[in-house]
Amino acid sequence: MSRRCQLTGREPGFGNAISHSHRRTPRRWDPNIQSKRYWFAAENRFVRLKLSTDAIRTVDRIGVEAAVVRIRARGEKV
Repeated sequence: MSRRCQLTGREPGFGNAISHSHRRTPRRWDPNIQSKRYWFAAENRFVRLKLSTDAIRTVDRIGVEAAVVRIRARGEKV
């Protein structure tokens, strides 16, 4: 499963974990991606979206129809 938000495009961040001895090892910070199902009334069906928690709040604010329009404008299939 790719750790990428369909609405915001948020991806993992990369950097180093630094131990007590200051030894650096590579690590990554994954976004909090959740799979969520919404009723899409315009097409009379459910859509399953992989969204970050920030994007879930955005969908609650702007609505599913506007969110699907934004996702499709980015070129992703819904």
